[in-house]
Amino acid sequence: MARLLALTTATPPHRVKQSEAKAIARELYGRQRPDIDRYLPVFDNAGIDSRALAMPIEWYLEPHGWRDRNEIYARSAIDLLAQTAVAALDQAGLRADEVDALVVVSSTGVSTPSLDAVLMDRLPFRRDVLRLPIFGLGCAGGVSGLARAAMMARAMPGSNVLLLAVELCSLAFRLDDASKAGIVAAALFADGAAAAIVRHDEAEDGPGLVAWGEHCWPSTLDIMGWRVEDDGLGVIFARSIPHLVRQRFVDALDGFLARQSLGREGLDGYVCHPGGAKVLAALEDELQVAAPGLVAERAVLAAHGNMSAVTVLFVLARRLEQGIAGRHALTSLGPGFTAAFVLADF
Repeated sequence: MARLLALTTATPPHRVKQSEAKAIARELYGRQRPDIDRYLPVFDNAGIDSRALAMPIEWYLEPHGWRDRNEIYARSAIDLLAQTAVAALDQAGLRADEVDALVVVSSTGVSTPSLDAVLMDRLPFRRDVLRLPIFGLGCAGGVSGLARAAMMARAMPGSNVLLLAVELCSLAFRLDDASKAGIVAAALFADGAAAAIVRHDEAEDGPGLVAWGEHCWPSTLDIMGWRVEDDGLGVIFARSIPHLVRQRFVDALDGFLARQSLGREGLDGYVCHPGGAKVLAALEDELQVAAPGLVAERAVLAAHGNMSAVTVLFVLARRLEQGIAGRHALTSLGPGFTAAFVLADF
């Protein structure tokens, strides 16, 4: 069985309080739309207290082009990946040259050579390490990335697979995007990174990654994603996401569990990507999560905001610290529109 040997997280050094972000949004967006006060409650209702950002807040108050944003992405992403990778290796008691495969998940910038190749010049990985860079999974990438790492570990018993995820969502903030989707993104998204080490070894202790799967709904390509603008990435973020969760998510989850000869009654709980307060409420209702609900998910959202693919790994790290036990389903939703699942024994 693939086992989770280590899991660490990191955030960039700059932080913004939600109250400060709201005040800045009123000033900036108010110049473009006189009805801005109609949209500002999204900051109050997001369930977020503060967030980490790749750059000081002053940077976001100035215009920036695509090249500037992507140069910062490439530099900051490597810094965060190196930090959390070193921490994960230390946690697992491994050296960098004992890593056999790298899986790197990120959808908030472009790097060619890929981030894993750049990281190899920062940390002393072996030059024959296998590499799998993954782009475009968005918020689903944390769970899907963990699944890909487990698949690689299962295919190479005894090998150490290092999963890395980094998202710098704040770099997509654009001064001229006063659309409702742009305002919602400004209220929700943040930056962070995580690292996990997975090994398929029957003699190893640690959480077991038992099974994994996905469901991609038809005719939902316009629900979530990026569109390329002259000055950066523009967010695609539909209002219908909580409704879709309420109408379709449970059927997809039940289908995944049925393929493992399980039902929801066979689970001890869930570890979910906290996409936002409304999505969390929908998940709690549809999954019939007993009070007090998805506590760790709400705590991570409050402290860190929505860091896209990285967020669910922050939730998992918190649950591990709290002593999670039993069989749980890890879930996240992302572009496609896609649900990703991992079944894990703790």
